[in-house]
Amino acid sequence: MSISIADLLREASQKLRDAGVPEARREAGSLLSFVIGKDRTFLISHADDLVGDEELTRFRSAVERRASGEPLQYITGVQDFFGREFRVTPDVLIPRPETELLVEAALEVIAEETDPRICDVGTGSGCIAVTLLCERNDARAIAVDISEAALAVAAENARRHGVDDRIVFEVSDCFAAIDSQFDLIVSNPPYVSADALNGLQREVKDHEPLVALSPGADGLSVIRRLVRDAPSFLKKSGHLIMEIGFDQGENVEALIDQNWRLLEIRSDLQGIPRIVVLQKRG
Repeated sequence: MSISIADLLREASQKLRDAGVPEARREAGSLLSFVIGKDRTFLISHADDLVGDEELTRFRSAVERRASGEPLQYITGVQDFFGREFRVTPDVLIPRPETELLVEAALEVIAEETDPRICDVGTGSGCIAVTLLCERNDARAIAVDISEAALAVAAENARRHGVDDRIVFEVSDCFAAIDSQFDLIVSNPPYVSADALNGLQREVKDHEPLVALSPGADGLSVIRRLVRDAPSFLKKSGHLIMEIGFDQGENVEALIDQNWRLLEIRSDLQGIPRIVVLQKRG
């Protein structure tokens, strides 16, 4: 049975709303745009157009997946980050707006560096390292992760954005496989505490990779390792920039020892301490 774009969006919006999906109308529109390969302006201006049977089947399948809690980004396979489109799969965390603050801080601290060397610990989709290389065409990077599947996604994103000749990917648990020194180390580590996992949205706790979300216990174990070990892998006056959890600011400050100068704990748009900027003491 034929159905118009407008009627199909109404149907899908109601299904998503009944399933508890926030912003159901917007999500329905994003899914239909993805399936038919047209933007939102097309959906509005062609509201009476009929949707073909094949596209209708694909769209309704996508709506079922979204209604079950699967994130939109895993269905479409992409997420925007710092003005660029990144490939994402269930093997990597979905890049989030607050992580763009980490990139901004990183660009500031290397602004005066020539040919900066960067290490991205727990690279996931590669969004941080790839973005930094896109923004600084004289930079080079090593990106590490314990997940080979995640590194494959990151490598695809490096190729997609034309920086694959300036980045090396290594399977590594933090610095285990690293023997170099860098001007900058960046990391969006797993930091969700074990107790907080159940309070996450179903899209996150049921679909995003647990190993990239939480190290268990108080959520600080990887952050502790970064603070402890990073000085050995930084050049004189090098920087470590990390993303932290919403309630971890004071606890992270307490971890900072004599090896570091705390430059800033930058808050996100909600005023939550989110990005820690440290400089190695000379």
